[in-house]
Amino acid sequence: MNILLINGANLNMLGTREPEKYGNRTLQDIENDIIEYGKSLKADIHTFQSNYEGEIVEKIQNARGNYDGIIINAGGYTHTSVVIRDALAAVNIPTIEVHMTNIHSREEFRHTSLISGVSVAQVVGFGEKSYFLALEGLISILNQQSL
Repeated sequence: MNILLINGANLNMLGTREPEKYGNRTLQDIENDIIEYGKSLKADIHTFQSNYEGEIVEKIQNARGNYDGIIINAGGYTHTSVVIRDALAAVNIPTIEVHMTNIHSREEFRHTSLISGVSVAQVVGFGEKSYFLALEGLISILNQQSL
C-alpha cells in the first residue's frame, strides 16, 4: 500500500514555529516517525512538502496510479486553495485532511476548509498524533475498499 503524505506552506517551520501550538519537533522528525509507523502497518509512506501551491497541485496530479491514498496538511492553503481542492477531486484518490491544531476552535477564517469536501475524513487537534490517526484511518478505509 502506497500512501502520499503532503505538507503545505510553513510546515517546514515546525519545531520553531509557534511551539506552544505545534510543539518542538520538526517536520522531518514527524515524517521519519510516520514512515516507520507505516512500515509496521504494511504501508509505504512517501512524503512531500512545499510552500508553493502549484508544486502541491502537481504532486497531487501525479499521484494518480502511483498512490492508494493521500494524507494532506495543506496548512493555510486549506482555507484558500480552490486549485488544491480541485486537484484532489480530479485524481479521486481517498484523501484524509489533517491538522495538528483544531482549526474549528481557532480564528474564524480557519473554520472553513475547502479540502474537507473532497476528503473522506478530517483529523484535527491531536498535535503530531493527528498524522498517525489519519494514517490508521486511511489504511482502514483502503482495506475496506479492497474487500
